[in-house]
Order: sequence, then C-alpha cells, then structure tokens
Amino acid sequence: MGLLDQILGGLAGGAGGRAPSLRGGMGGGAVLMSLLPVVLGMLSNRGAAGATSGMGGMGSMGGLGGLIEQFTRSGYGGQVDSWIGTGANEALPEEAVGSVFGEDRLSQIAQQAGVSTDEARSGLSELLPGLVDHLTPQGQLPATDQLSSSVDDFVRRLGA
Repeated sequence: MGLLDQILGGLAGGAGGRAPSLRGGMGGGAVLMSLLPVVLGMLSNRGAAGATSGMGGMGSMGGLGGLIEQFTRSGYGGQVDSWIGTGANEALPEEAVGSVFGEDRLSQIAQQAGVSTDEARSGLSELLPGLVDHLTPQGQLPATDQLSSSVDDFVRRLGA
C-alpha cells in the first residue's frame, strides 16, 4: 500500500472509525479532502499541489520538517511529539493553526482549498495530527521523493 493510501485510510478510519465532523457549510469529510492536496503540497515543500506561482508563499513553510519546527517554536512541541511518536495523537487547538500559519497564509490555504477561513482553521486542526502521524512512521520523516510521489499520485487521482 502506498503512502497516500495509508494517509487516506487513516483519515477515513479517524478516531474510533468516526467520520470527522467540522462546523461550517461543507461536510467535515469534504473540507478535509479539499484541504488535503493543499497541505500535502506544502508538506512536500512544493507549494500546493498544482499551484501557480501566484500562491508564492505557500511553499515557504519548509516542508514537513519546517511545519514541525514552526509548531514546536510556537509552543506546541508536546502535541507534535505525540503525532510523531507511536502513542495517541494529542489534539491541536484551532487557535494553534492561526498562530502558526498566520491569518494571511491561512486565508491563502482556505482560498486554494475552496473553503472558508474558519473551515480551513477547523480542518487543519483536525487534519494535521493524523497526517503528520502517518507521514512519520516510527518517528522518521519520509524521504522527499516518497512524499512528492504521493502528492503526484493524489493529483492524478483527482484528475487535476
């Protein structure tokens, strides 16, 4: 099974097999699926998947390692350590998303995913713990080419 399949399977299985639920106009699963290609593009350090150069700041995060560092520096190191470790993932408060990404970047992410800023904030707080957990098996960052290949595969599946 490929990395993307593991990610999607893990997100679909969620906590106790429950489908994620987010407040807002779109269903929780739809918000997460809208955010997933954007986040995977950022984490693979390529900007958002299929992004044009007009979204320039999206890839400046530094990939998965940069995201981990930003959350740690912002005081969420305990949560990040739980996502990377083999135990249960600690929840990420929605306010953490705003403080780490900043409102401008959060707005760009929302725009690219086609969701509201509030939906993006809620969705990212729900998506990131499981995604980082799946991307760091046994506490190891994936090889850049493995993550990039998964992003390409996902974009192909979407027909983008």
